[in-house]
Amino acid sequence: MSPTSDSTPLIDGLLTKVNDNDPEETREWRDSLDALIEEKGAPRARFILLSMLAEARRKNVNLPTQTTTPYVNTINVVDEPYFPGDEDTERTYRRWLRWNAAVMVTRAQRPGVSVGGHISSYASTATLYEVGMNHFFRGKDHPGGGDHVFFQGHASPGNYARGFLEGRLSEADLDGFRQEYSHPAASEGRGMPSYPHPRRMEDFWEYPTVSMGLGPAEAIYHAWFDKYLQGAGIKDTSQQHTWAFLGDGEMDEPESRGMLQLAANQQLDNLTFVINCNLQRLDGPVRGNGKIVQELEAFFRGAGWNVIKVMWGRGWDQLFAADKDHALEHLMMETLDGDFQAFKANDGAYVREHFFNRDPRTAALVKDWTDDEIWALQRGGNDYRKVYAAYKAATEHKGQPTVILAHTIKGYLLGSHFAGRNATHQMKKLTLEDLKGLRDRLHIPITDEQLEADPKMPPYYRPADDDPALMYMLQRRRELGGFVPERRDNGTLLELPGDKAYEVLKGGSGKREVASTMAFVQLLKELVKDKVIGRRIVPIVPDESRTFGLESLFPTKKIYNTLGQNYTPVDADMMLSYRESTSGQLMHTGINEAGSAAVFQVAGTSYATHGEPMIPVYILYSMFGFQRTADQFWAAGDQLARGFLIGATAGRTTLQGEGTQHMDGHSPLIAWTNEAFASYDPAYAYEIRHIVRDGLQRWYGPDETRNRNIMYYLTVYNEPIHQPAEPEDVDVEGIIKGIHKIANAPAGDGPEVQLLASGIAVPWILEARDMLAEHWGVRASVWSVTSWGELRREALEVERHNFLNPDDQRVAYLTQKLSGAQGPFIATSDYDHAVQDLIRPWVPGSYHVLGADGFGFSDTRKAARRHYLIDSASVVTKALQALAKEGKVDASAPTQAISRYDLTNVNAGTSGSDGGDA
Repeated sequence: MSPTSDSTPLIDGLLTKVNDNDPEETREWRDSLDALIEEKGAPRARFILLSMLAEARRKNVNLPTQTTTPYVNTINVVDEPYFPGDEDTERTYRRWLRWNAAVMVTRAQRPGVSVGGHISSYASTATLYEVGMNHFFRGKDHPGGGDHVFFQGHASPGNYARGFLEGRLSEADLDGFRQEYSHPAASEGRGMPSYPHPRRMEDFWEYPTVSMGLGPAEAIYHAWFDKYLQGAGIKDTSQQHTWAFLGDGEMDEPESRGMLQLAANQQLDNLTFVINCNLQRLDGPVRGNGKIVQELEAFFRGAGWNVIKVMWGRGWDQLFAADKDHALEHLMMETLDGDFQAFKANDGAYVREHFFNRDPRTAALVKDWTDDEIWALQRGGNDYRKVYAAYKAATEHKGQPTVILAHTIKGYLLGSHFAGRNATHQMKKLTLEDLKGLRDRLHIPITDEQLEADPKMPPYYRPADDDPALMYMLQRRRELGGFVPERRDNGTLLELPGDKAYEVLKGGSGKREVASTMAFVQLLKELVKDKVIGRRIVPIVPDESRTFGLESLFPTKKIYNTLGQNYTPVDADMMLSYRESTSGQLMHTGINEAGSAAVFQVAGTSYATHGEPMIPVYILYSMFGFQRTADQFWAAGDQLARGFLIGATAGRTTLQGEGTQHMDGHSPLIAWTNEAFASYDPAYAYEIRHIVRDGLQRWYGPDETRNRNIMYYLTVYNEPIHQPAEPEDVDVEGIIKGIHKIANAPAGDGPEVQLLASGIAVPWILEARDMLAEHWGVRASVWSVTSWGELRREALEVERHNFLNPDDQRVAYLTQKLSGAQGPFIATSDYDHAVQDLIRPWVPGSYHVLGADGFGFSDTRKAARRHYLIDSASVVTKALQALAKEGKVDASAPTQAISRYDLTNVNAGTSGSDGGDA
């Protein structure tokens, strides 16, 4: 529509008044445009208008960018496709779904349970789902492969209701909603999670989406990864489509909008967002004073997406046809979202008075209509044919991702207590009056007597197995390839590399010093060469490939891009030139940790979503992993992901000169809180090789009894150190379980102490071992703790067993390992005290911890370690304090050590390399 004095259109996302000082001339220009379109067609009109805009810019006439269209349906009624289904039949069982979803949540509020649930979200999105279920969403048995459908988390009752009609779930199962352990223990039904949680319902859910914003991120990278699999020749994904169902309020999450450019840049036409624009978030309107649909349209158009608006149902078509002055369009544009919400919380008389009667021209359009007829006007997202037209257009559009903005009503059909109300999201059950009203609106064959018998337990409804509507519904799913959602894990194993691939890290570094980050990359380069699993490894890096030594993969394995490389790189004449390819292996996400975490999650679950095991290796600055994207790793754990997360440049003191926001002293603690991770802090290259090999065996090797659905987090460092050769009698079991001895106490007399450290701190305690012997006559054994977290996890499992089995007591692995060790135990690392404290209860003796607590800072490694009192001299002093307390050394020894090593002087530190990465 054109901006006039009687309208307030959105321009650049703002409500703006533009005065027309010559309406007659404006009308003449419009008439000229109409004539041009009629005579020469829309393409010619578009060319003329673009030419005029270019000329206006040359003459310094500044115009706002046109990022929005009128507040009407994008697809004109004359362009709507033929609807191929039986709408009456589909409406019949859609009503059953609505009923059972509402009843399930109501029954979950029964006395003694009262676990809640959400009714109104599915009520608004049922039509959006069912058009897809009956005509678009492909199941896993479809010849072209199954679609990836990200359902809205709060609308899960609808998925369960459909599973019930399909025969996948029973009434007893539905009554286990939100009672995952208590219900199965008390009945024959299974317990069902509140939201889409694959970890809790492995055969049903595929994608965890209720942590809002994460679904959009993963969906984008899922569509991209499908193209990656195609380019790699691993799987033909050309017919697979990714659908993400999102809320308009959810689009305020930074992750919801922050990655849209990737989808447009990579031309992901296999991706469709369906945004349920019911104008409400959890507590009120999304944009009471604005128009969220217009805002989202502008945002997506600006990001390069194809936008389809589904605003109004078919009942409005005759009004638009009769609206020669476009007054109805003007009125819709001027009406704020808060008002649209209020309309659906009232009745037809209210809508007539407060909407149509605001303009005499629109009032005239409905002057012969009854209030009930006005009230029956639907929004587009609740109209089956309008939604079908949008979906069909989206799947046929090429070269861009598509977003469908579907205007709906939260609480649709649930009655006046629910529809459009601010509190509708928190309303957990239907009253007897609500139930009767809903039954009547949905034509459910249930009597008053059945409802009145126990209003807190209204009956579910499922027709006979030979009911024509039910048979039609099941046939539609058969033709589309099976049920959705459905998760499958076929237990595919891989032929894993033999010993040779891992030998690169066995011999040590000789006279060179090599950082553990570089050691890991050496192993990675060997693994990607493997003829069986090499192409299944997915290296992922945000934007520091060269920092991590991955640039050598550029010319051979290349960086993946759906468009290939259409330019000549500036370093084209160099051996390690930057190379992109449609068959590239590296996933380079740019400066985008959230995007990297999303593709890690997608690749790490490909064994189930695609039936193709892939091995993601996400290498990142450790501080920007769990610190920044922990919620995504939690979702990855929910989705049963597998893969290596490599926290490179780890530790609080190893990044010389970097400063506060780069220094990681706590990622192992955050990793510990996520039980889907096994967290390791290896010191040496030979430890890395065994940990990596164990991860591959655990996921895809034969004869594995452990839980395969776990991710491995390895912290590696940029500080070059001497890498020792692997000992002949290396304790592989100890490396995997979390601790192994690397040096015995020197022979001779004198008090004994046990030194424990992980990662980059192991060289310091070896130095401390020598200082203790030479300066104080103390003999120290040295232990490399490869995983504080795994030691604690195993110990807690033992404690649980002992608690429940008083007659069968076990001993934790750590306690067994350290039994018989003499003297106090001193532990340190490049992390907070709390990391070493994870194992305190199971250390068989006095336990003393050093740690690098607090913010990092810019300085040398030696100075930083002395400041935190974690270096070799600090370890020596702490050991002497512990021995003095036990009366094994002179009480003055600690004071002498403080003086001898000038412990309060940061410039006196000696632990650490002055060199850079190696």
